[in-house]
Amino acid sequence: MMRRAVEGIVPVMLTPMDNGGAIDWEGLENLVDWYIEHRSDALFAVCQSSEMQRLTLDERVALSKRVVELAGSKLPVISSGHISTDLDEQIAELKAVADTGVDALVLVTNRLDPDNKGTDAFRAHLDALLAALPSDMPLGLYECPAPYRRLLSDDEFKLCRDSGRFVVLKDVSCDLETVQRRVALAEDSPLAVINANAAIAFDAMRSGSKGFSGVFTNFHPDLYAELYARRTEDGGEIEELKVFLALAAMAEPMGYPKLAKFYHNRLGTFAEPGSRVIQYDVEETHWAAGVLLDHIQEGTEYWRERLHASRNK
Repeated sequence: MMRRAVEGIVPVMLTPMDNGGAIDWEGLENLVDWYIEHRSDALFAVCQSSEMQRLTLDERVALSKRVVELAGSKLPVISSGHISTDLDEQIAELKAVADTGVDALVLVTNRLDPDNKGTDAFRAHLDALLAALPSDMPLGLYECPAPYRRLLSDDEFKLCRDSGRFVVLKDVSCDLETVQRRVALAEDSPLAVINANAAIAFDAMRSGSKGFSGVFTNFHPDLYAELYARRTEDGGEIEELKVFLALAAMAEPMGYPKLAKFYHNRLGTFAEPGSRVIQYDVEETHWAAGVLLDHIQEGTEYWRERLHASRNK
């Protein structure tokens, strides 16, 4: 099975919903177009930002399939939807997502060790999944923070690397030294390490992270694309851009993913900022959230104009 490389800017996709929580399929089409227009290199179609823990298996499969239909001829698409605890249920859900045509099927590390028992449990669970899943299906790993953040040990990382099955890790260590160590461990293997933390994004890119897959790819993936393209530069403009992106991402605790949906609602990408995870009013709960989004939008537009001018000097 020939699949495209998953690297660069990989947005963790939102699932557009109306205010009653129903999936907005027209909004999804607009959102995929927006990601492509704003320099995304691949799409993570079903993940935590997609609210996968609140989606039925049929919905996860339908979302993955639809994103492949909308973007698959232009960008690689990866999906997870790996949320069950029971091994047999995991095999069923992963096979169903694999059949949607994705370029890689992403395993969630905390589902490989649901009770946090350690490496032996992780290894046994991984072996069972690898035996059950199609041998030609490229796989990914995702240190999803929910229901708990299960970081890979170096030995577990090497175990996955040496299987030859894994092509991407969405690294959620949020630690530059860990990213650097993993990049070194992945050398000469097909496993790409992609950092998800905005604060270390630029330094991680310079250290060999194969792009960025953090939540603020839902606000300005094109600015992260510029950061990645210019990761060998020092000082000046790129240093200022790095700081803006790190500070903007500090808004994440203010009701994400609904905060990002609110942002896209304002952009006109989709009609309503509905969410199954965050059901409260973001502006009412997080004071001045709307004003902060104004600043983020103004800063994003400023940087787009500035970077456009720099490229055309």
